[in-house]
Amino acid sequence: MIKNIKGVAIITKNLNKNAYDASKYIAETLSKNNIKVFSIPPFETSNFKNSNSNFNSLVNEIDVVIALGGDGTTLRAFRFHPSDIPVFSINVGGTRGILSEIKLDSIDYAINAILNGNYYYDERIRIQASLSNKIFLPALNDILLIRRNLTRTPNITIKFRDGIISQRMDGIIVSTPTGSTGHSVSLGGPIILEELNCLIINPIASINKLPSIIIPPEEIEISSNHKLDLIIDGQDRFLIEENDIIKISLFPINARFIRLIKKGFRQLEKLGF
Repeated sequence: MIKNIKGVAIITKNLNKNAYDASKYIAETLSKNNIKVFSIPPFETSNFKNSNSNFNSLVNEIDVVIALGGDGTTLRAFRFHPSDIPVFSINVGGTRGILSEIKLDSIDYAINAILNGNYYYDERIRIQASLSNKIFLPALNDILLIRRNLTRTPNITIKFRDGIISQRMDGIIVSTPTGSTGHSVSLGGPIILEELNCLIINPIASINKLPSIIIPPEEIEISSNHKLDLIIDGQDRFLIEENDIIKISLFPINARFIRLIKKGFRQLEKLGF
């Protein structure tokens, strides 16, 4: 737990006035408590330092990242900094805000709780993809490999430990427990308690109806006889050439959320159950 918060970075949902106004209010409140505030685009104001999205310039100056928006904003906040600096997520304009801790009406309560140390850390595993010597940014939710040519169904090969499965399918998604409520669940995958250390492999439109499988968080190799798109957390997209070998493994640094209240079925509550 952080004893004395000295610096905070704020990142907001794009083109959302409520998120911008709330960010400005939080920044002013923190500033009154002698805490340095750094604005991450698109939140920019002349009263606070603009980081220009360069985390390396902030790593020694911030203790917390505050994300205001939906789950997409929270995912972007974690890609902005692949370190263990904690993120506090506020749902502003999100559909469900599964990753968030509070809504706008609890901002004052949350700021006071955090400044007084009344919170705990919620750590989540992350995964990363690599291709030869290229290492991609980590994913908190999932890594999707999907066919680029919609008129041809690729043969995708999955290698795990000494086992190999090779079948025709549209693609494959590898999810963390955090991502089990995202794209994975729409494919019929299970909801996994977020604190567990495991991965979900979800084939997409497999010709032979290959089922989902839950595995330990160990390295997976994936290749295809056709070009694929690699998509990280539904936001960053990269071209993968045919026969390239993509390796997906555990990222060495867990994502860290700031939480105020412990909940046993956080995911199910957020999904409306």
